[in-house]
Amino acid sequence: MTDAARTAGAAPRQPTPRSGRDPAATAIAAIVAVLSTLIGLLLVAWLILFVTRGRFLKGTFERFASAAAERDVRVAGDFQFYFDPIDLKFVADGLSVSNPRWASLPDFFAARHIETRVRTLQLLFGRRRAEYLVLEDGRVDAEWSEDRRNTWTFGDPDAKGEPFEWPVIDRAQVTGTRVRYRDPSLFLSTDIDVGTVRSAETSIENNRIDFTGTGTLRRNPFTMRGALTSPNSTVRFGRTGLVLAARSGGTRLQLSGVLPAATQIENANLLLKVRGPNLRTLFDFLGVAVPDTRGYAFRSHLMKVGGEYRFTRLAGKFGTSDLGGRMTISLPNDRLYIDGDLASRRVDILDIAPFIGYEPNAIATTGVAAAAGAQIGHVRILPDAPLRVDAISNFDAHIDYKVTTVRAPHLPVSDIALTFDLKDRLMKLSPLTMNLSGGALSSDISIDARVPAVVTAYDIRLAPTPMGKLLAGFGVEESGTTGSIAARIQMKGTGDTVRESLASSDGRIAIVLPRGTFWTRNIQLAEFDIGTFVQKMFEDKLKKPVQINCGLIAFTVRNGVAAADPILIDTDKNVMTARGGFSFKDESVDVRFRADSKKFSLFSGQSPVGIGGYFGAPSLRIISPELLARGGAGAALGLAAGPLGAALAFIDVGDAKAAQCGPVLAGATAAQQRTEDGKARKDTGTRAENDRQAASPAEAKPRKKVLGIF
Repeated sequence: MTDAARTAGAAPRQPTPRSGRDPAATAIAAIVAVLSTLIGLLLVAWLILFVTRGRFLKGTFERFASAAAERDVRVAGDFQFYFDPIDLKFVADGLSVSNPRWASLPDFFAARHIETRVRTLQLLFGRRRAEYLVLEDGRVDAEWSEDRRNTWTFGDPDAKGEPFEWPVIDRAQVTGTRVRYRDPSLFLSTDIDVGTVRSAETSIENNRIDFTGTGTLRRNPFTMRGALTSPNSTVRFGRTGLVLAARSGGTRLQLSGVLPAATQIENANLLLKVRGPNLRTLFDFLGVAVPDTRGYAFRSHLMKVGGEYRFTRLAGKFGTSDLGGRMTISLPNDRLYIDGDLASRRVDILDIAPFIGYEPNAIATTGVAAAAGAQIGHVRILPDAPLRVDAISNFDAHIDYKVTTVRAPHLPVSDIALTFDLKDRLMKLSPLTMNLSGGALSSDISIDARVPAVVTAYDIRLAPTPMGKLLAGFGVEESGTTGSIAARIQMKGTGDTVRESLASSDGRIAIVLPRGTFWTRNIQLAEFDIGTFVQKMFEDKLKKPVQINCGLIAFTVRNGVAAADPILIDTDKNVMTARGGFSFKDESVDVRFRADSKKFSLFSGQSPVGIGGYFGAPSLRIISPELLARGGAGAALGLAAGPLGAALAFIDVGDAKAAQCGPVLAGATAAQQRTEDGKARKDTGTRAENDRQAASPAEAKPRKKVLGIF
């Protein structure tokens, strides 16, 4: 067989495949090789760092740290920076970090020796947590500037300072370290010395870190002493005890509890106790305006949550009054804010007095007059304590306060509810409500210190209140009186004391007496109807009720002087009117009551009964020039016509015109008052007459004295 035949008869041969690798396997192999190389390089780097302790990175560290902080960062001695085994280990001798140029000291931080281990994995997730810190002869200068920059905000030196956030440090070993803190906005300056702490491996000797400090807060000096107790338990259980005692004058503060870590106060469970002779000295540390008070003692649980310091389960007393509730202090937008919900079961009137300007100890010993302030020729009772405008400029507040019972002789007040708001020097006590002898007293008071002359606006309303209960509260027998009383006061004045604001005020005061009965004795003494009064006295009918149809005691106030506008009371037998008024300027009173009978009355004096003197020393003037004139006329008639002629001078023919009660109950002015037949009244006085008589004695036209009485 030929070769061609063999070739033709044979099967065709398949091409031999080329040799090569799978692309996917090649890629995987490349990745594994790269990773192996990287891991190898990391292991080599780790090994180099571990062996050399990273000492060769000293210069690099100084350059990068200085550039990042925009401060000079220097290490004068030994330097170490490596992984041990996976946590970052840092050691530096003679480390210093400079301050910005405006600071008072050259360095923000300096230490002879610092050593720490930082948890690497937590650092990668943004948590700064150190397993331990060793610090020897450290100095920290933490300062705020006037324009709210600080020394611990690194980077741009002109940037606004950020709040300081402590890194969490599980265990600390400190020797000879001092922390200096300055804040000009709070007038705070303090220096804290940390006592020597020695450690044996993972334990701190004596299981205690002591510290002491001195300083001033708003120019008030203080000292403090404290300790971190059981710091070794932090390593095992994550808990460190804290005890702190601070003192400033008579103010004593104690703080104790447990910290989650040695430098962590967030969510710490602490117990605060504070006591002293005066709450004002305590709140002066915060720059918060609180008046002088009697001695106090409080305790509270304290917890810091975010930017808030929460005082819960607060309980204690000031003076002899109790106080409880909660309070939160925070600094939103770098401005102090106080939010509180407080309550008292029982409050002594002596402890409330300072909040309207009275000195409590003076009231307790010598009465309201002595506590009201300086006296000018006579007793004065309006408080003269100035509003501390500088202090209320430092903070804002919202406080709800309730009082169940007020302990005060002859002051039937209970169930007080007050909402206090302060925002940018605008203070509001609104609403302020209370129970007054069964009636609801509500008010809205605002004090605006945003203007140079402090403006105070008063709006006080008394719902219809049983007069019998009200008088009983002041020591008057209740039986025989069924009438009620309602009132409203609206005034506005300028001045930084209660006295000044009232002395310059304009507005109106109106007290309305709806239909009811009153004791005859109370009415007749005011009417001074001699014939009726003597007759009832001898017939033992002194307590027989007298019917009041309607009544209005109203004053228009202009520049601190209140003039009757009008005083008009209509009874079943008489119409009582009054002229005059009083002055908030010198607290003088000059009001003359007069009663005209609706029916014939024999032996009626028909003479005004005057109330004079001052708020703190009022006087009742029963004998008046009009009565003396009648007596003189009676004597003359007696000489001319005998005893019967003398009696004619004291006869009241009973021509008084009954009042139209609509304008009376509406609190209308004197010009709007009408008789029952719709005619304008002429017995309530004109505005000019009332203004003239209401003027203070120093301003009023001198009157001729009669027997030294007027």
